[in-house]
Amino acid sequence: MELGIRVPVWTWAFPLAGLAFFGIASWLGNDPIEGPGLPGLAVAVLLVAVLIGAVFAAVHHAEAIAAYTGEPYGTLVLTVAVTVIELALIVSVMLMGKEAPELPRDTVYAVVMIVCNGLVGVCILVGCLRFREQSFDVTGASIYLAVLIVLATLTLILPNYARALPGPIYSSSQLVFVSAATIALYGVFLYTQTILHTSYFVSDSDETSADGLARASGARALLSGLLLVVSVVAVVLLAKMFAGMLDQGLVVMGAPRAVIGVLIALLVLMPEGMAALQAARRDELQKSLNLALGSSLATIGLTIPAVAAINVFLQHPLILGVTPKETVLLMMTFAASILTFSTGRTNILYGFLHLVIFGTFLFLTVVP
Repeated sequence: MELGIRVPVWTWAFPLAGLAFFGIASWLGNDPIEGPGLPGLAVAVLLVAVLIGAVFAAVHHAEAIAAYTGEPYGTLVLTVAVTVIELALIVSVMLMGKEAPELPRDTVYAVVMIVCNGLVGVCILVGCLRFREQSFDVTGASIYLAVLIVLATLTLILPNYARALPGPIYSSSQLVFVSAATIALYGVFLYTQTILHTSYFVSDSDETSADGLARASGARALLSGLLLVVSVVAVVLLAKMFAGMLDQGLVVMGAPRAVIGVLIALLVLMPEGMAALQAARRDELQKSLNLALGSSLATIGLTIPAVAAINVFLQHPLILGVTPKETVLLMMTFAASILTFSTGRTNILYGFLHLVIFGTFLFLTVVP
């Protein structure tokens, strides 16, 4: 990664293009909440291209800041930036004029399945094909999994058994309690990761490269911080238009609404997933796990309280409980993850195992 004061052109061009796109669409009379009114497939393609470019730009600048701060703060900056973008997409769909009570649940569930099976599976498979076996810190992985299992159970499974209101939903008081518990648990995890037990989440190669990068990237980190804000603003504005396009596209294709959650999760995890994959190819599986599992924790720890606040204050409906089929897939994912990360070493079989679960998840989402 280039760490001088200069930045690649595309990393500031895409965010500025996104702001210009939104401004022109609004000036021409399009309602960004309902989705773009400009006709033609070309406009939709342009919107997606600019949005993806802005997302990659945001993650690029987050990585530049991460290089300056070092691990584990670097991956924390990256995961928080990605989660903010994801939250913007979810809230945009929720507030675009049509009720989407299942969208936060579908997106959070999709993130967990994509990260714990798709991303982890690919990283393990690619890394082991190149190095046969890879190692990581068992304690760090166990912390990730323990927190993830509790957060996912509180937010995705337990609502099915709460009786204050009928259906897989929490009452307002239950939402407040679960949100507070989620934030508290995620906060203690961050305290453990960044202060108490940093060594559990950092490999020797991470420390060496982070020390070298930090000395040369102070000015770049400051510039990237400013550009990161611009990129996130562009993504948030474009997300409102993208939400309308997604809804219209599903109607045309006749696809299940759960596909929206999968598409949002894939979009925001794409650049972070590439970073995790590159780390695995460099035999830095610990960094890959930090990126992958950290993003799933940030998604639940930040997204659920945010959408719960929308539900409490704006009275938007919110369905959190997953279906029995999805509960089975979640339990299988957690069981496989516990076994995969129990020894501190991985092999090809573990990677393929997670990819089989991921393929099952995708197939059953499209063909429920």
